[in-house]
Amino acid sequence: MIVQARITQPEKFRAYTAVVPALVAQHGGRYLVLGGASRVLEGHWPEVKTVVSEWPSRAAAMAFWDSDAYRAAAVLREGAGEFNIVLVDGVGEVPLSIAPAVETAP
Repeated sequence: MIVQARITQPEKFRAYTAVVPALVAQHGGRYLVLGGASRVLEGHWPEVKTVVSEWPSRAAAMAFWDSDAYRAAAVLREGAGEFNIVLVDGVGEVPLSIAPAVETAP
């Protein structure tokens, strides 16, 4: 899962960040990148914080996303910024040649 976040209300966002890491761990996820400094090497990249998390499977990531506990936590970040969130299969999940480029949520 990759998140791009532009935080506009840090105090409000802190309530969300106080709860979510434990939920990620409960669902088998772990953070690989957690908003660290970045350097654009080529092209254009928005001025955002980037979060990358790893999950044992797409099903585990979706169980986290759809859980009642995360839905309640997500309310805490409403109005705290702008967020782009995408779930991307990892290496070996789906062969690149047959995978659709983008799948939109229903």
